[in-house]
Amino acid sequence: MAKTADYELGPHMFPRGWFLVARSDELTDKPIALRYFGQDMALYRGQSGTPHLVEAYCPHMGAHLAPNATSYIVRDREHVQGESIRCPFHGWRFGPDGRCDDIPYSSQAIPKAACIRSWTVAERAGAIWMWYDEEGGAPDIPLPAFAEWDAQDAGWVRWRFDDFGTLPAHPVEIVDNMADLRHMDPIHGSRGETYFDNEFVDHRVSQSFWAGHRTLVDDSPDAVLSSEAFYTGPAILQARLGGQHPSLMLIAHTPVEDGVIRMHHALMVKIADTRPSEEQKASARDYQEASRLALAQDVEIWLNKRPARTILQIPTDGPFGRVRTWYRQFYNPRSDAATFRKRVNGRDVRVGTARPAGALIDIRREEELTGGF
Repeated sequence: MAKTADYELGPHMFPRGWFLVARSDELTDKPIALRYFGQDMALYRGQSGTPHLVEAYCPHMGAHLAPNATSYIVRDREHVQGESIRCPFHGWRFGPDGRCDDIPYSSQAIPKAACIRSWTVAERAGAIWMWYDEEGGAPDIPLPAFAEWDAQDAGWVRWRFDDFGTLPAHPVEIVDNMADLRHMDPIHGSRGETYFDNEFVDHRVSQSFWAGHRTLVDDSPDAVLSSEAFYTGPAILQARLGGQHPSLMLIAHTPVEDGVIRMHHALMVKIADTRPSEEQKASARDYQEASRLALAQDVEIWLNKRPARTILQIPTDGPFGRVRTWYRQFYNPRSDAATFRKRVNGRDVRVGTARPAGALIDIRREEELTGGF
């Protein structure tokens, strides 16, 4: 298992950005335990319904704030009060900012050390997302809008998340796929590529790929399957897919430890022009399963390969070096991000001459196309 230092990505062990940490339906009225970025965390909903993410262990005597079924604090439904979480051991209570706001058996001033770390979180498109930054800064990358989530009346079927679990792979190996033109045929069944490019715009990178396919299009010579994939930050990959029904795929990978990730997949499908019927929703689920199986082809490779600390690249490969340079901005101080962006911003075309009609004209317009971030 290779770690960040083995890839020489930068001084930070983990990248800066937004990351998926839980499905919305996982988080009910009971706090849940999570582990990401080498840290134990507690995720809970305040009584307003707002999710909050804090360090797992109470600074008093080290009890975990989340998993408990027998403490009377839990039995008496005092585990979460307002927007605060109460430790099931001695009842110390912590607000969403991590500060202790009540010690039930003491009238003295609360010690300044009675605080725990907290992280910025947002709930969107059926998931809980956290902002992670080793420098402790506020978000400087937008969380995508996922506008199709609220477009059910326009025929979109909301996704359900497929959890691929924890994978012993560094996230850079996943991001490499953005440049990997030559795995499309042997892994995914593409054939007769007509266009492939990458475009780098600050914290975003896109991949435009148009080709025939062994099973997903017919045998006519002009039949192609289009994929317009784009990362927003280091860990949220979306892809707009053509075909019989337009769809939006999501792949989200979050570091658990250095060199270990947890991966989720999902797919929204425009199956009709009005609110879909139950039968149409079932068809959309079949589309999602086909997308999941395609990702599983990549996962099998990732689980059975040695780390690509360096790549023995030939001229007809995609721009692996440029993608990795783009990715390094998230492992270095944010003050250095502009340096990496300047080195890569622009477009790299490997197959074809001009983007086909219907392709994304400019990834910078993605915010406009989805209604803004």
